[in-house]
Amino acid sequence: MGEKGKKSKTMSKSPSAAKEHKEQLERLQKKDPEFYQYLQQYGKDLLTFDDEDEDFDDDAEVDMEDAETQLDDETYQHDIPEEEEKPSKNVLTTEMVNSWCKAIREDEKLSAVHSLMKAFRSACHYGDDTGTDSSAKFAVMSSSVFNKIMLFTLSEMDRILRKLLKLPASGGKKETIIELMNTKQWKNYNHLVKSYLGNALHVLNQMTDTKMISFTLRRLQYSSVFLAAFPSLLRKFIKVALHFWGTGGDALPVVSFLFLRDLCVRLGSDCLDECFRGIYKAYVLNCHFVNASKLQHIQFLANCVIELIRVDLPTAYQHAFVFIRQLAMLLRDALNMKTKEAYRKVYEWKFINCLELWTGAICTYSSEADFRPLAYPLTQIISGVARLVPTARYFPLRLRCVKMLNRISAATGTFIPVSMLLLDMLEMKELNRPPTGGVGKAVDLRTTLKASKPILKTRAFQEACVISVVEELTEHLAQWSYSVAFFELSFIPAARLRSFCKCTKVERFRKEMRHLIRKIEANDKFTNERRASVTFLPNDNAATSFLEVRTNIDEKKMGTSPLSQYVTTLRQRAQQRNDSMMESSVVVGEKSAVFGKKLDQIPDSDEEDDIRNDDGASVFSSSWLPGGDSRANLPKEEEKKKKKKKKKKVMEQDEGVGDDEDVVEDLILSSDEDEDEDEEDTAEEDGNKEQLGGSRQQNKKQKPKNLSNKNVRSHHHAKNNKSKKRKRAKLN
Repeated sequence: MGEKGKKSKTMSKSPSAAKEHKEQLERLQKKDPEFYQYLQQYGKDLLTFDDEDEDFDDDAEVDMEDAETQLDDETYQHDIPEEEEKPSKNVLTTEMVNSWCKAIREDEKLSAVHSLMKAFRSACHYGDDTGTDSSAKFAVMSSSVFNKIMLFTLSEMDRILRKLLKLPASGGKKETIIELMNTKQWKNYNHLVKSYLGNALHVLNQMTDTKMISFTLRRLQYSSVFLAAFPSLLRKFIKVALHFWGTGGDALPVVSFLFLRDLCVRLGSDCLDECFRGIYKAYVLNCHFVNASKLQHIQFLANCVIELIRVDLPTAYQHAFVFIRQLAMLLRDALNMKTKEAYRKVYEWKFINCLELWTGAICTYSSEADFRPLAYPLTQIISGVARLVPTARYFPLRLRCVKMLNRISAATGTFIPVSMLLLDMLEMKELNRPPTGGVGKAVDLRTTLKASKPILKTRAFQEACVISVVEELTEHLAQWSYSVAFFELSFIPAARLRSFCKCTKVERFRKEMRHLIRKIEANDKFTNERRASVTFLPNDNAATSFLEVRTNIDEKKMGTSPLSQYVTTLRQRAQQRNDSMMESSVVVGEKSAVFGKKLDQIPDSDEEDDIRNDDGASVFSSSWLPGGDSRANLPKEEEKKKKKKKKKKVMEQDEGVGDDEDVVEDLILSSDEDEDEDEEDTAEEDGNKEQLGGSRQQNKKQKPKNLSNKNVRSHHHAKNNKSKKRKRAKLN
C-alpha cells in the first residue's frame, strides 16, 4: 500500500479525525477567506466529504484500494470488540458473515459487499501458501463458514453486480458489456466482477464433488456474459468446462455443456473458434476405446458437439472442413504408403468415431446450405475406409461404414452405391461355408472393429455378419423402393443373392436370403404397376434423375411398399438384439442424448431461482475445505469403491484390447489366408505343448509341499477325533 493507504488507515483508526478536519476547515475560512473561496470554486472535493457507508446507488469515484482497506477496518471495528481486535483479526466467524449478508440484503451497503468479496477470496484460496502478506487473507475458517460464504456469494453475487452496473436482471450480450466498459460504473466496480469470476475459477479447480461443481457452474452461467471483458479468464473457463464435460460424472457433463453453449451464444466470435476446437479435441480424447457400457456416453458427447454446431453454422463449417480434411489426409497416407502404421491410424476407434460424429452432423443439418456440401467428401472418405483392407477380419468395420453411408443417403436424398460393399462380403468363404470353430460367444458388431481369427470361424460371427448384411441391404433398397428405376437398381443385387443361395451350405442363411429376394420381387411389382402410368422417358428433361422422381410421395410417408414394411420388422429385431447385449443402461448423459427432445425438461430460469437455495444448501453441507488433501476427507468405503471401479476399468480395457485390438497385422485377402492360418495353428499347438510340459515339471516340484500340507491336515483331523472321543467318555 502507498501513502494514501496509510493515511486512510490512520484516519479510520481515530474516531475524531473527521471532526478535527472540519475544525481545520472552519479555521481556514476565518484566517484566509480568499483561499477558501478559491477552494469552493476549483476544489469542492476537498471541502465536501462523508464518512458514512455508501449504498448500491452511489456513483462517486473512489480509490478502490483505499476504500477496501478502510471498509475492512470498519467491519472489524463493527463486528469485533475492541479488546479482541488484535488477536482475532484474521479469524472469520459465522457472526461476521451473517452481518455482511444482512447488510447486503436489507441495507444494500457497499462496504459489506467489499468485505464479503474479501472473505470469498479467502475461502476460495483457503489452504494455499499465503506468503508474507498475511493481512490480505483470513487465516482461520471453519467448514460451516466456508459453506455459508460460497452459498450466499454464488446465489446473490450476480444480482448484486447487475444492480451496481445498472444492467438487466438476466441475459445480455457481448455488445452490452463493450458499451458498459466505457461508463463510470464499470470503472468503479469492475474489480468486483473480476474478483468474483477469478476466485470462482480457482475454487473450481480445487473442488472434487460433482454436485458442488455442477452447482457452481450453474450459478456462474448467469454471469458468463461478464467474461467478454476478461479474455484471459474466458480461455481458462473454457478449458475447465471442457475438462468437466469430457470426464465428469452424474449431471456434470450436461451442466458443463450448457455453460459452454451459453458462452458461445452470448459472446459469439470471442469464444466460438476456441470452443469448437476444444470440444472436438475433448471428444477425440474420450473415444479411444469403445465397449458396450461406453456406447451411450460417446453418443452423448457426439450429440453435444452437433448441438454446439447449431450456434453458428458458417463458422462451424470452416472447422468441420478442416477436421474432415485431416481424416482424408490420413486415408491418403494409408493408400499411398501401405504400411502397418499408416493402416493403424485409419483402422482405430478414434478415426471411426470421428467419421460417426461428422455423419451425425451432416444428417442433422442436411437441409442447411452451409453444411450440405460436406456430404460428398465425407462419403468418399467412408467408402475408401470400407475398401482399404478387404478381408473378413474387418467385416465389422465395413458394416459400420455401410451404416454411415445409408444414413447420409437417407438424410440428403442422394444415391450412394453401397450394395457392392455388402454383396462382396457374401462371396468370401468365411460367410458361405459352415463354421469350423464351434458356436462361439455372441458378437456385438457395435463394439468390434476387427475380429480375431478364432472368432472368425465361429457360428456366432457368421450369423452376426450375414444378418447385418441383410439389414443394411434392405435399408439401402428400401430408401429407393418408390423410385421408377427400382427394377434396374435391384436387378444385380437380386441376381447375386440368388447365386449366394445356390453356393452357401448353411441352410439358415439360405432361408434368410430367399425371404429378402421375395420382398425385392414384390417391390418390383409394386413399382412397375405405377411405372406403367409414367409419361416421360429416361432421357426426358422433365425427369432430372430416375432416383429423384417418386411415384407417390404420400405412399412413401405411409410406408406402403413391401421393402418399407420389411425394414421396420428388421429394425425391431436389431433393437431387441442390441438391448440383449447391453451390459448396463445407466450411463452418463443417457437421459439427455437428444437435446431436441429433452429441452422441455430443463427448468426455466425462474423455477431454477426458486430452488437454487435448497440445492445449494444440500450441496454445501459437507466438511470439505479447499487446499487440503481431498482423499483424506473421503470415507474409507468410498475409497474402496473407487479402487474396485478402477480395477474393473482396467480389466475391461485389457479384454477389449487383447486379440480384438484395432491393429492391422496381415494385409492378405481372405482367399489367400489358408497357409498362414495353418502355420499359426501349428505354432500355437507347439507353444501349448511347451507350456504343458513346463507346467507338469512345476507340479512335480511342488508335490512335496502338497504332501506336507496333506499330512498337516490329517494330523489336525486326528487330534479333533481324539478330543471328540474324550468328550463323549466324559458325558457317559
